Amino acid sequence: MTINRLRISSSFAKMAEEISKAGLGTSTSSSETAKSRSLWPSVLRWIPTSTDHIIAAEKRLLSLVKTPYVQERVNIGSGPPGSKVRWFRSSSDEPRFINTVTFESKPESPTLVMIHGYAASQGFFFRNFDALASRFRVIAVDQLGWGGSSRPDFTCKSTEETEAWFIDSFEEWRKAKNISNFILLGHSFGGYVAAKYALKHPEHINHLILVGPAGFSSESDAKSEWITKFRATWKGAVLSHLWESNFTPQKLVRGLGPWGPDLVRRYTSSRFGTYSIGDILNDEESRLLSDYVYHTLAAKASGELCLKYIFAFGAFARMPLLQSASEWKVPTTFIYGSQDWMNYQGAQEARKSMKTPCEILRVPQAGHFVFIDKPSTFHSTVFYACRRFLSSEPDKESLPEGIISA
Repeated sequence: MTINRLRISSSFAKMAEEISKAGLGTSTSSSETAKSRSLWPSVLRWIPTSTDHIIAAEKRLLSLVKTPYVQERVNIGSGPPGSKVRWFRSSSDEPRFINTVTFESKPESPTLVMIHGYAASQGFFFRNFDALASRFRVIAVDQLGWGGSSRPDFTCKSTEETEAWFIDSFEEWRKAKNISNFILLGHSFGGYVAAKYALKHPEHINHLILVGPAGFSSESDAKSEWITKFRATWKGAVLSHLWESNFTPQKLVRGLGPWGPDLVRRYTSSRFGTYSIGDILNDEESRLLSDYVYHTLAAKASGELCLKYIFAFGAFARMPLLQSASEWKVPTTFIYGSQDWMNYQGAQEARKSMKTPCEILRVPQAGHFVFIDKPSTFHSTVFYACRRFLSSEPDKESLPEGIISA
């Protein structure tokens, strides 16, 4: 865990150095500037992206999926200028939208809603939609401020407001879609949001699946003094300042302008290719995912600015889920890659206080993106987690081969 956190910190340091050397800035958030930029052809823009680019890249990526789907931008309402609802605040009363894809399935199939993680969007599940749609009605969303969803100015100033930004906008989406009694799956930061939503609205959730969830440990829970020692170094001081200044990886991508796509391509090829833990992406998958990831990262900063309000430096939760374990009301399954940098021991600690059924399952030869690294094994694990909704004899279902019950 310590080594992985230090790797993350080092990557932030490299970003800072590159930006300082290049003297690069970040994108403006004003709607006027965005409109004027849209008049220029993509090849002439410093940041060659737009919402249209995101949706087009999404369609190209999802062309790999064989199951028919419907893409829509669900209206979650609007608020007047100066509204007290943070995710409504803007200089206009324009409505907000949540980008949503729904995959066809058999009648009466249980509904599975999927929430992506930080610096991601729903297209990251492209390797999973076909298999999951064979047994679920699958609905995947881009959280507010991410992917093809609306990107309002981020005006939250506290952890509570930031959590409400994601939880309440998701609840408005649920109301607009008129769905309830669904299985909710969240990955990483999306797992944090899904868990917080389930704590606030347990009446809508049949089962909760948290895939490599963030937010189960706080800085005070750290077993070592590494974070204190690291902060005492010059690199630690720089990184801590960048963190509290809300410096994000996306700012680097925007700062590099037309060189940003190549940076993203190199990362995607490396993480899911050369240094892949599991099943390597083929050339077409890698190309389409890289293109999609670039456009979602380079678009206007919005939801990404939640980082410093949800986590302290070192990725420790400011309001850890572990503290709410005794309030859990929804049966839960945790799924981790065996080499996930998120520590499954946090889930084990939470389980001790939970009063609802809880399973912790580990997928071999997989990292944090377990659903990309080992998609087939991931699907089997999800089916097993949801056996009481999918099988007439759930008690006779056996643990998938190779899966470790922690």
